[in-house]
Amino acid sequence: MTDNKLVLAYIGNGKSANRYHIPYVLQRRDKFVIKTVFNPRIHHDTWAKLEGVYYTENADEVFGDSEIDLVVVNTGVAYHYEYARLALESGKHCLCEKPFMLSKAQAQEIFDLAKQRGLYCSAYQNRRYDSDFLTVQKVIESKKLGDLLELEMHFDYYRPQVPEGMDSFSVSESYLYGHGCHTLDQVISYFGKPDRVHYDVRQLLGEGRMNDYFDLDLYYGILKVSVKSSYFRVKGRPGFVVYGKKGMFVKETDDRQEEHLKLFYMPGQPGFGLDEPKHYGVLTYYDDHGVFHEEKVPSEAGDYGRVYDGVYECIVNGKEPVIQPWQTLLQMEMLESGVRDLK
Repeated sequence: MTDNKLVLAYIGNGKSANRYHIPYVLQRRDKFVIKTVFNPRIHHDTWAKLEGVYYTENADEVFGDSEIDLVVVNTGVAYHYEYARLALESGKHCLCEKPFMLSKAQAQEIFDLAKQRGLYCSAYQNRRYDSDFLTVQKVIESKKLGDLLELEMHFDYYRPQVPEGMDSFSVSESYLYGHGCHTLDQVISYFGKPDRVHYDVRQLLGEGRMNDYFDLDLYYGILKVSVKSSYFRVKGRPGFVVYGKKGMFVKETDDRQEEHLKLFYMPGQPGFGLDEPKHYGVLTYYDDHGVFHEEKVPSEAGDYGRVYDGVYECIVNGKEPVIQPWQTLLQMEMLESGVRDLK
C-alpha cells in the first residue's frame, strides 16, 4: 500500500475498465491509486491515456510488481480463470468482472486458492448499486406493499443483429451468462438462496444459434421472483414490477449510470446517474385503514463505486466481504444449469 491506498492494476483496457471501473476509482483517490494497465495491444484511440498510469503489453509487469496490491480483471470471461489465478499466485488480491468464471468448478477453485493464500477475491457485482434496484429495496422495506407475492425483473433490448450475427452456440457468449449475471446476483444478494428454480432458456433462432432469451423463476416460499430478458423486445418491459398483498410498485426505467457513462458524462459531474421526476417509479397501495394511495417514489442514488468501497473495507479494515463467495458460486450454478441442455 502507498499512504494507506491500495495500488491497482487493470488487466484489459477496453470498455469494462474505462467505463465501469476507472471513473469510480478516480472518485476515490483517498483509497486507491492506479499504477498499471495491461493489454496485449495498447492503443488510445477510444480510451484516453490516464495521466500518471503506466501502460504495458507485458503481463509480467503486473504480476511481477510487488507494489501492486489488487489486480482487476476486465477481459472476456474466457480469460477470467487464467488471470485471476495468476493474480492470486502472485500474492495479489483480485476483483474480477462478471460472469466470474465459465463454471462453478472454476469459481470454487479460485475461491479456494484465495482462501489458501489469505487474499481477497470476488466478482464485480456493480448492479447491486443500480438506482432502480436500490429503490425497489426501499419500497419493499417500507412495508407498504404488505407481504410480497411476486417480483418481475426485466432486462430487455431490441438488438436482433446480435443473435442474427452469430451462427453457433457458445456458453461464454450466451445471453444468460452475459446478462443474467447482473439480475441473478441482485436476487441472490437480497433474497438469498431460493427454495427452487425453474429455467426457460431458449435459442429463438433455433438450435445451434445464440442463446438470446431467458426466463428464470426463483421461489422463496410464497414469493416468486422472475428474471426475464430478450433481445427481441421492440418495447422493453418495465425494469421492475413488485406485487404485494396490499399494493404494487412499478419502476419503468433503468438506472441511468450506464446511460451517462456512454455519453462520457462521468461520476462527480452534476446530476450524474440521477433520475429526474419523470423516471420515478409509481407505488400503488391500500394503507392499514383501507385508504387507496398512488404516489411517485423518488429514486435512490446509484453508485457502482460502492463495490470498491466494500473491497477497501475488507482488505484494509478487515470487514466482511460484501460480495460473498457463496453468492457467486450459487449464481454460477444457476448460469450453468440454465445453458446445460443448449447446443
